[in-house]
Amino acid sequence: MAQVHSSPYPYDFIGQILITQEQIEQRVAELGAQITADYRDSDRLLLLGLLRGSVVFLTDLMRKINRPMTMDFMLVSSYRGAESSGFVRIDADHKINIHNWDVILVDDIIDTGYTIHTVRKLLLERQPRSLKICALLDKKARHKVDIQIDYLGFEIPDYFVVGYGLDIDEKGRNLPYIAAVDLEKYRALYGSGN
Repeated sequence: MAQVHSSPYPYDFIGQILITQEQIEQRVAELGAQITADYRDSDRLLLLGLLRGSVVFLTDLMRKINRPMTMDFMLVSSYRGAESSGFVRIDADHKINIHNWDVILVDDIIDTGYTIHTVRKLLLERQPRSLKICALLDKKARHKVDIQIDYLGFEIPDYFVVGYGLDIDEKGRNLPYIAAVDLEKYRALYGSGN
């Protein structure tokens, strides 16, 4: 017999919901409309997502862009558990030659900024026609480098968050909203969080 989950959330380490599913849907639609307007004359628009966290955001966003476009991905890593390592590793590069493309680099969250800063620098060397940054979330209080976000969903306080593609040790990606992790509960349930 299936066990009934007593928590109002599917994970016992959720602290609170910060951004609802409805708020996300509305903001993604607004971002899609803005990108559609900004790139109305572009014939080479590419959304370049940073795996794995950006997948949900990117796929919803592209459905709100009313322009010819394509997408590609890069797999990069800088997190272990709840902490950013500060070291950015490119595990898989994009496939499309971005020379002379209008590229929008899509990420789930800007934390220290190291990841997006490193990837942006690499992409600029590949001579796109333009390069802009789109992020669902920004933790401005944690920035270690100066980052200009051209298309931003939400600025959030310095919480570790999951949902809508974001995870902690691969848990929580499937939530339709953005929720803060209660790190004490998480560590009690799973150990250190690494």
